[in-house]
Formats: sequence, structure tokens, C-alpha cells
Amino acid sequence: MGSIGVPELLLIFIILLLIFGGKRIPELARGLGQGIRSFKDALHDGQEEKKDKDAK
Repeated sequence: MGSIGVPELLLIFIILLLIFGGKRIPELARGLGQGIRSFKDALHDGQEEKKDKDAK
């Protein structure tokens, strides 16, 4: 059991293309990217708050 390789990624992309169509994939990718960015920002803010609380 290794990591996901190029053939697996290609298969996933083809399945997504069949399910959602070509026009919806960029919208889905954009939404996913924004969600990941929001999650990372929230983690970063939480770590800063913890450091500030520990410093006091």
C-alpha cells in the first residue's frame, strides 16, 4: 500500500470528469482550495491564540 500515483490520479480525474462534466470541475477545485485555505488559516489563528494565552 503506497501513495497515490499518476495512474490512480488520472483515473480519479476521468471519473470526476464523467460525473460532473468539464464546466463544473474548475468550480469544484476552486471551492476545495478555498476550504483548505480557510482550514489552514483557522489552525494558524488557533496556534497564535494559544501562544498569546501561554505568554500571559
